[in-house]
Amino acid sequence: MSIRYFGGPILTMEGGPRPEAVLVSGGRITAVGTEEELKALDPGARAVDLEGRALLPAFLDPHSHISAVASTLSLAQLGTAENFDTLTALLRQFRQSRRIPAGEWVIGTGYDHNLLNEGVHPSRHLLDTALPENPCLIAHASGHMGVANSEALRRMGIGPDTRDPEGGRIVKEADGTPSGYLEETAFTRLAAGAMPRPTPEQELGDLRAAEECYLSHGYVLAQDGMTGKREYALLSAGARAGMRLDVVGYADLCAAPELAGEPPVGNFSMGGYKIFLDGSPQGRTAWMSEPYAGESAYRGYPIWEDKQVTEFISTALRDGRQLLAHCNGDAAAEQYLRCFDAALTAAGAKDPHRPVMIHAQLVRRDQLERMGKLEMIPSFFAAHLWYWGDTHLRNFGPRRAALISPLKWAEELGIPFTLHQDSPVIPPDALESVWCAVNRLTRKGKTLGHELAVSAEAALRGVTTHAARQYFMEAERGSIAPGKRADLVILDGDPTAVAPERIRDLRVLETVKGGETVYRQPS
Repeated sequence: MSIRYFGGPILTMEGGPRPEAVLVSGGRITAVGTEEELKALDPGARAVDLEGRALLPAFLDPHSHISAVASTLSLAQLGTAENFDTLTALLRQFRQSRRIPAGEWVIGTGYDHNLLNEGVHPSRHLLDTALPENPCLIAHASGHMGVANSEALRRMGIGPDTRDPEGGRIVKEADGTPSGYLEETAFTRLAAGAMPRPTPEQELGDLRAAEECYLSHGYVLAQDGMTGKREYALLSAGARAGMRLDVVGYADLCAAPELAGEPPVGNFSMGGYKIFLDGSPQGRTAWMSEPYAGESAYRGYPIWEDKQVTEFISTALRDGRQLLAHCNGDAAAEQYLRCFDAALTAAGAKDPHRPVMIHAQLVRRDQLERMGKLEMIPSFFAAHLWYWGDTHLRNFGPRRAALISPLKWAEELGIPFTLHQDSPVIPPDALESVWCAVNRLTRKGKTLGHELAVSAEAALRGVTTHAARQYFMEAERGSIAPGKRADLVILDGDPTAVAPERIRDLRVLETVKGGETVYRQPS
C-alpha cells in the first residue's frame, strides 16, 4: 500500500522549495511534488493529511551507547539528587523497592557533583552509612567516574596498595585508604569486572525498553559507541529477536578489535572502531592545552601516549575502517590530529575513511580547519551548553566556556557536523540538541557564545543529512528524496518556524521506518 503525505510543512533537508506532498511505496520515497501531481501519479495511495504537522526525515543518532542505555534502565536513577541526603534517600528507596537483600549489589547512575549542593563527589563513607549491608557503586552522569563504598572496593580488589591504572586515578585519603572515588579507567575498567550481570531475559527486556525510547524521539538508527564482547552478544540477540531499530556498533579497539569485522546480524551491524583520548570537561578530566580555571598547572590528562594513538589510527587505516575518537579538550583534539597526520604519512594512505571526533567540546578553529583537510567529522555534544554550561564557566572561565561546541565555525568552514546526546549521559532527544545549538543557553539562563549559534535548519542537518554522511549512508538516508528509504518523523510543529525557545517543546507524534510506523504517540 502506497501512502501520500500532504497538508503540512515538509522539510526534505534537500534545500530548495518545499514540496506539497510526498509519496511512499514499498518502503521507499517514490516522489515529491505538488499534491495534485502525486495524486495523479498514484490515485490509489492512502492519503495522510498532516493537518499542519511537520514531516521530516527520521533522525539518525551519530553517537550514543544503546547497550548502556538498556543496562542503566534497571539501576537506581540519581539524576534528581540535589544533595547528599536526597542521593542516599534515592539509594535506600531503590534497595527497598527492589527488595535487594544484604550482601547484594546496589548500583546507581546519573549523579552529578556539579548539581549537588555540596559541590563535591560523595565518598565511600557516605555510601557506607547509606547502605552498610550492601556493596554499592554509583556512576557519575558523564560515565567517566564514580564512587564505591568500602564493600564494593573490597570486591573490586581495590585497596591501599592498588596502583592507578593507565589513564585513570584511584583517589586516596591521607592514610592511603581509597576514598571511594574512581576516575576514568579506574572506574570504567576496574569497576566493570565486578558488576553483577542480569539474566539474558532481563537484558533483552531492557534493550526493548531502550529501543522504544529512541523510537519515541524520532530515531530509526542508534549507535553503540563502545562495543565489547558483552555488548555485541546482547545486540546480536536483540537483532535475532526482532529488534526494529537499526543499530551500528563501534568495536572497542583496545579490548575487542576483532568485532569490527563481524558480519551484520539483522538490524545490527558494525561500523568501525572507537577509542578514548581524554575524559570529561565537567569532571575536570578533559585534556586541555591551558590549565583549568583556578589551577596553576593542572590541565587534565590523556588516556594514551602519542605512540599508542598513532598505532590505533594505523590499525584503522590498514583495515579500511572508520575510527571514532572521544576528544573533549583541545589538547586531546590536537593529539588526534597530530597522530592522524603521522599515521597517514607513514601508511602513504589517501583515504582516512571519514574519521569522527566525538564531542569536540573545546576544539579550536585552527583545529577545525585541519579536520576539514582530513575529512574528519566533528560530532558535537551541544547539549552540554544547557546541562553543564554553568559548570564550564567555573572550570574554564568565560572566554573558553563561550567557545564550547563551536558549530558556527564548522558551518563557516564547510565542515559537516553532527549532533549527539551520548545517551545514557542524557536522553536521546534530537530536538533538545537542536534547541541547544540554536539558543546556547545554560540552566541559569546565561548565553554562551551567541555568535556560535546556528539556525534550526543547520542544526537539524546534524541529525539527518550530516548524520547519514557520517555513516556512509547519504545515498539511502538523511533526507526526503525519491529513491531514499521512507524513514520519516512527524512532529507537532516545524522546528524552523516556531520561536527558537519553543523547539525543544515540540513532540514526536509518529516515527516511520521503511514506510512502516514503528512509534505513534499514545492518544
